[in-house]
Amino acid sequence: MKNFSVEVGPPQPNGGRIRRSVLAADGVVRVPDTNVHTLYDVLQNSVKKYGDKKAFGSRRLEKMVEEEKEVTKYVNGVETKEKKVWKYFQLSGYEYITYKEASDMAHAIGNGFAALGLQPKAKVEIFSGTNVHWMLTAHGLFTQNMTIVTAYETLGEDGLLHSMNETEVEAIFTTVDLLPVVSRVASKCPSLKYVVYSGEPNPESAAKIKSTQIQDVLTLDELIETGKKFPREPRRPEPEDLCCIMYTSGSTGNPKGVILSHKNIVAAIAGVDRLLCRVVSSADTMLAYLPLAHVLELTVESACVYWGVTLGYASVRTLTDASVRNCKGDIKEFRPTLMTGVPAVWESIRKGILNKINSASPSAQKIFFKAYATKAWLFERGMPSKILDAVVFSKIREQVGGRLRFALSGGAPISLETQKFLSVCLCPILGGFGMTESCGMSTVMAPEQFGYGHVGAPVPCCEIKLVDVPDANYFSTNYPKPQGEVWVRGPSITHGYWKREDVTKETITEDQWLRTGDVGEWNEDGTLVLLDRIKNLIKLSNGEYIALEKLESIYKSCLFVNNLCVYADSLLAKPVALVVPVEASVRKWASENNVDEKDWEKLCEEPAVKKAVLGALLAQGKEAGLKPAEMLFDIHLCHEEWTTESVSGLTGPSDSGAKDQKTGHQQEIPGTA
Repeated sequence: MKNFSVEVGPPQPNGGRIRRSVLAADGVVRVPDTNVHTLYDVLQNSVKKYGDKKAFGSRRLEKMVEEEKEVTKYVNGVETKEKKVWKYFQLSGYEYITYKEASDMAHAIGNGFAALGLQPKAKVEIFSGTNVHWMLTAHGLFTQNMTIVTAYETLGEDGLLHSMNETEVEAIFTTVDLLPVVSRVASKCPSLKYVVYSGEPNPESAAKIKSTQIQDVLTLDELIETGKKFPREPRRPEPEDLCCIMYTSGSTGNPKGVILSHKNIVAAIAGVDRLLCRVVSSADTMLAYLPLAHVLELTVESACVYWGVTLGYASVRTLTDASVRNCKGDIKEFRPTLMTGVPAVWESIRKGILNKINSASPSAQKIFFKAYATKAWLFERGMPSKILDAVVFSKIREQVGGRLRFALSGGAPISLETQKFLSVCLCPILGGFGMTESCGMSTVMAPEQFGYGHVGAPVPCCEIKLVDVPDANYFSTNYPKPQGEVWVRGPSITHGYWKREDVTKETITEDQWLRTGDVGEWNEDGTLVLLDRIKNLIKLSNGEYIALEKLESIYKSCLFVNNLCVYADSLLAKPVALVVPVEASVRKWASENNVDEKDWEKLCEEPAVKKAVLGALLAQGKEAGLKPAEMLFDIHLCHEEWTTESVSGLTGPSDSGAKDQKTGHQQEIPGTA
């Protein structure tokens, strides 16, 4: 058996030996190239290598298309019909700038901020969805050794204001759509002087913001023109200089700002480069749509810039053909060869494929599932399936552009069933594990490590050890697999949290180990399996421990489920769950089983419906090999979608099903595929 990690050094106190990637057995990697030490160097290195190659692609909104449709609603059980106007996006094709053009624009943006009076090491908030201007603004600030402060669009006004005041930002970059949010917080941030936004000029919102203490509000185009009028030499950052303060949302309290230096992110790029340089090249293209305020997307996109990959910026609202008219959705238009996603995206794609298959004729369904079983058998043995791919799976692959070679799933655990289904139907879905505090890089599954249920081996930029968790009986001496809390160390690890020395001491040890809070075990081949987070381990009344996050990832694969939150009590023997069901699936079942209730809220309360959904969930658990103590005792069907506001009271042992705190996109993704 091939080993993907090796043990180094002596045994560790209260745990097993340190493990490193076999590609970095003698020492972790720190830079991808001797000339690359900062993110400024990353872009300039690619300008030299790939100057005239397409770097960033984006689409313009040509117009909004309105369509009037008649919809059926049930009010107090009475069927009523009403007409509604639906709006769809009509987009241009992808328009590109080269690496040289991107560098020129970045330098102009940096010059523009300097011309406004911002000095090196000034902090600038980026409050925007993922788009080409986000990346250009960040690199523009790096040209003058300024620091970016990132905040999710979904962080909320309080969280945004907290990040601005705690870091004392002097400027903020946003989009025209988010100007109203900025206008409501601008007067509450004494350090804020400038607001820069992308999109069509909005004099009304700009005037409203200017009425506060803000010195100026200008468009990104105006800032670029200012920068061109006042050129200056770049102020190149040093590796130890502060690159980013990345704010992550938590279930309670204010968001925390993770301190990331240029050295940290460059080390993460070096690690993933050492791991994937043989399978990724400048000929690849990657769809960029996950939030850049999340470290996974920032690190992956930065690695793509280093490789000379072409990035195509997209939106979760226009990924597929469903939300556009007179054009293709972003995936089909861009046709990526690489893609990253969070479990909610992959679940949505899987359910979309299965729903289409389930609406086909019985004979067509039989052919598909026979072909699927055959290809799965061949795939797991590394054998080709060209005929099946051409006849059966090519149409499915076309839904993601037809060129996808492999994809990376991160942010949260992906269910085994979803990973297997999409790996067979589309391309290998590679797992990974990381945190904002590790620049997203702790373990990554390289293509040669592909398998189900694990998250790959240590990335070459870090080393990992498992530390005993006696209360839950996780020990490095456990046989046959060593187990324990995952601790990570290396040049990609943060030094702590901005102005939060208390949390830093809890999370980072004196010898610079990051305590992840995740429980893992080593496979014989040196890959890591994540069992759950320590805080999500619940001891039941029968003495057994169950892992809530693991159960949620499994039960969410059920076709009846749109979202789900598992809850357990140490005084009881089994868990229960709150379930947001897929309305179309439930109504279809009700129609086929003579349940006549039309009102959605009342339909969710029907005992027969609840019994059917619970039965499907238990079947899902049984197929995944769950233990009796992990099987749901009961469920409650929630008739309304969860939103940030509606789940604000869900503060039980696990709210990871209620909202994806690592991506901030849980509410935007369902139904996009």
